[in-house]
Amino acid sequence: MIAFDNVAYSYGGGELLSEVSLRLAPGSFHFLTGPSGAGKSTFLKLCYAELLPTAGRVTLFDREVRSLSRDDIARTRRRIGVVHQDVQFLDHLPLAANVTLPLTVSDRESSASDLADLLGWVGLGQMADALPPSLSGGERQRAAIARAVIIDPDVILADEPTGNVDWEMSLRLLTLLVELNRMGKTILIATHDLNLIRSAKSQVAARVLRIRNRRIQLAGADL
Repeated sequence: MIAFDNVAYSYGGGELLSEVSLRLAPGSFHFLTGPSGAGKSTFLKLCYAELLPTAGRVTLFDREVRSLSRDDIARTRRRIGVVHQDVQFLDHLPLAANVTLPLTVSDRESSASDLADLLGWVGLGQMADALPPSLSGGERQRAAIARAVIIDPDVILADEPTGNVDWEMSLRLLTLLVELNRMGKTILIATHDLNLIRSAKSQVAARVLRIRNRRIQLAGADL
């Protein structure tokens, strides 16, 4: 589904990631951890072709990213939902319109009942008309998950989705992502929160990847 073959990425004259080889299989659940600045966000951007590797090959859905045209990349990204840590919304549009923006961009439609079901699933069923500035941090993150999944992607990438919320909300967000995995979605969460990873391991067969010395390693049982 997403495969890295001896991938490297250089930034600002120095190599940030090096010799990365791994595969995210369909329906798998992964955590990516490592210190701040280690390259977690960069790795996620390579996963949806926001960045191209400076060496090696990244393959998305059996196609090497360098072979993709701009239209190909746009179509590929419709299969990948992204939840950013710094969630951005259009503040003048109500929540419902913000969540459905990916459908507008991809020229697709969703029924009002589907949208209502989705907002209800993330616990925002009564907030369809709310403007983004009125949302709490946890509500913004749950709205971001709704926006990421409304296009029914195969893969969901989440960059520190619990970084700005309390522990109770972190667990609630984790539950949503575990449920998506049980629906067959491939999940990759970049996080520095080892307690979140420990909690997830009791719910799902999660593989933990750790960035260390510019390389990605399979973390051991010490988590």
